[in-house]
Amino acid sequence: MKLAEALLERAELQKRLAQLDSRLQKNAQVQEGDSPAEDPQALLNEQEQMASRLEYLITRINLTNAAVTIAGEPLTALLSRRDVRRIQLQQLRDFLSAASNLYDRARMSEIRIRSAVNVADMQKELDQKSKAFRELDARIQEANWTNELIE
Repeated sequence: MKLAEALLERAELQKRLAQLDSRLQKNAQVQEGDSPAEDPQALLNEQEQMASRLEYLITRINLTNAAVTIAGEPLTALLSRRDVRRIQLQQLRDFLSAASNLYDRARMSEIRIRSAVNVADMQKELDQKSKAFRELDARIQEANWTNELIE
């Protein structure tokens, strides 16, 4: 199994576990004399099997990420870099959005609001950082599809 396939399965299991939690909550109590829509014990058994598979996948994914290197760097380091860059890019986008807001003055006596930074220059910087992020993400995705999951 490729690392990317394991990542997809992990995401699916996480989604299914969340849905299963909702189903468990809906079937936790019933009115006296009624039966639950689904057997809670069967749902709990299903949850246990999915959780066990998820634990296995997470362990294997982490071991694989630690073992795989790209240009001499561990994949785990690249993943951390990508996560931090994603946060930085979103914050920069939000900042530039706020800095780009223009306010019209109804009268000349009103306070004039202007951007605290050169938005055009910072937008160019954001574009460069976004490109670097995409390239990093592409390298990670390539590694995901070319490396086997460590069993």
